[in-house]
Amino acid sequence: MAGAIEAERLERTFKDVRAVCGIDLTVASGEIYGFLGPNGAGKSTTVHMLTTLLPPTGGTARVGGFDVRDDGPSVRRVIGAALQEAALDPLLSGREHLRLQMALQNTPRHERKPRGEELLDRVGLTEAGDRKVRTYSGGMKRRLDLALALVHRPRILFLDEPTTGLDPQSRTALWEEVARLARDEGVTVFLTTQYLEEADVLANRVGIIDRGKIVAEGTPAALKAEVSTPTVEDVPRDSDDCAATSAALRPFGDAVSPRSAGSIAVRLDSGADQLADIVRALDQADIAVANLALHEPTLDDVFLAKTGRSLEGAGAAAPPEPVAV
Repeated sequence: MAGAIEAERLERTFKDVRAVCGIDLTVASGEIYGFLGPNGAGKSTTVHMLTTLLPPTGGTARVGGFDVRDDGPSVRRVIGAALQEAALDPLLSGREHLRLQMALQNTPRHERKPRGEELLDRVGLTEAGDRKVRTYSGGMKRRLDLALALVHRPRILFLDEPTTGLDPQSRTALWEEVARLARDEGVTVFLTTQYLEEADVLANRVGIIDRGKIVAEGTPAALKAEVSTPTVEDVPRDSDDCAATSAALRPFGDAVSPRSAGSIAVRLDSGADQLADIVRALDQADIAVANLALHEPTLDDVFLAKTGRSLEGAGAAAPPEPVAV
């Protein structure tokens, strides 16, 4: 079945550097597709080709049923895009940006004011709508850029690193809006990110790109189940019990590096169903437990298994946004 976004052997070369190395992907209508990878992996280059900002040097891609190379105007009519660098005029207000965008999109005049107010409310900028963009924080600019991308009610939305630099509250608000667009309006979302939590929370499916190649693809749950089982970590109440704890846990799986000092961790052979037996084994060994935690595998475990290294920023929150002037 045809997808909203389709690419076959898509490639982009800059002089002697192959930034994207013949990737294949299909994104279904109404799906949120998370495109994960470190800086320089080819995420943004892929988005630039799919949004017609950069011509492919090999392969094909269709977005909304239109060829990105041969029918760029039709592609641009059905997509919205909020890319890493927001093209905002510091001397215009948020409302003025929206009015300008609606004029460029030929939005009927009678729809412009209500549509602008709807979008400002949706991204939480109603009160700041008349302020000049030069007074906006980084997070406010990202949210305004999203509103501009939605002016013409696109069927397909490209978001390139949308939450970089946002504080946790702004990031959560943007996640909620993206999820609502897909759920309530059937918008297809192609989301590039370095934040594993973001992909885990939002994406129906995830593709991991590394050095220009897609190295893994699937639902977050399936990818995590494919590469790993949960890890159990025990902190004995008495530090002298570490050796005994290690011996008690040995039958349940291989020892792995613990997440905290003074603890013992094993990757479970048979998954979380072993937890009750572990509690009994520790009790039989007369080991007092200060803390016992079960850690599910993460998308960073997937990235590590597929590439041999951790994803940049894995487990880290986005840096806080600057305070608005």
